[in-house]
Amino acid sequence: MNQINNYILSILVLILSGCASSTDNYDDPNDPYEAFNRASYSFNKAIDSAILKPVAKGYDAVTPEPVKIGVSNFFSNLGELPTIFNDLLQGKISDAFSDLGRFIINSTLGLAGLFDVATDLGLDQNDEDFGQTLGAWGFESGSYLMLPLLGPTTVRDLIGTPADGYLTFSELVDHIPTRNTLYFLRLVDLRYRLLPIDAQLEDALDEYTFVKDAFLMRREYQVYDGNPPEDEDFYDDFYDDCEEDCDDDIID
Repeated sequence: MNQINNYILSILVLILSGCASSTDNYDDPNDPYEAFNRASYSFNKAIDSAILKPVAKGYDAVTPEPVKIGVSNFFSNLGELPTIFNDLLQGKISDAFSDLGRFIINSTLGLAGLFDVATDLGLDQNDEDFGQTLGAWGFESGSYLMLPLLGPTTVRDLIGTPADGYLTFSELVDHIPTRNTLYFLRLVDLRYRLLPIDAQLEDALDEYTFVKDAFLMRREYQVYDGNPPEDEDFYDDFYDDCEEDCDDDIID
């Protein structure tokens, strides 16, 4: 039910964003709702600066490195479930078996995913979601959206979100306090892992454009399994924005 409510909220935001952008002129065809998106980005940044970033820094400072790695591995292991499902939808049968093997091994030998035993055994990790599946089926990404609290997405990814949601702990864990604790811990873990790119954001000529271009590049990279069609203008614009600070973390 929570996933459905979030989906409905996102659709309402999308409708409102169309209204909000009608009086402003921007030249990016991928971002027709830029007026709303920029306002939403400023809102999200304020929330992040006041709450998420300080919590993530505190978590980084007080939590032993093995514990942080174990938490990241745990949530990564849970992410294997939607990956397996989308492997099958994209016809990647060998990847589906490999990812199923990863999930079984890490859930058992890896103690519920706290240890990434599968990688040590030579099973590489894949990353698939329903937004990528729609892209593989030929659906265009649609407009870029920066949603309040939910962050960057596209119309295609927004449509795909509920499908992946049914394979996450939000649907698999019935105990509400446990589910909420997992939500919070996953959010802290994600923000902690994004701390290294904060310096790049601060040095960017335009933070909003940097985040948008990085997100769209990463999604295209994922949809095409690391071999996107060459778009010189897109990549030139991206690297102009991030200048000399870009590194492999953006597309990992």
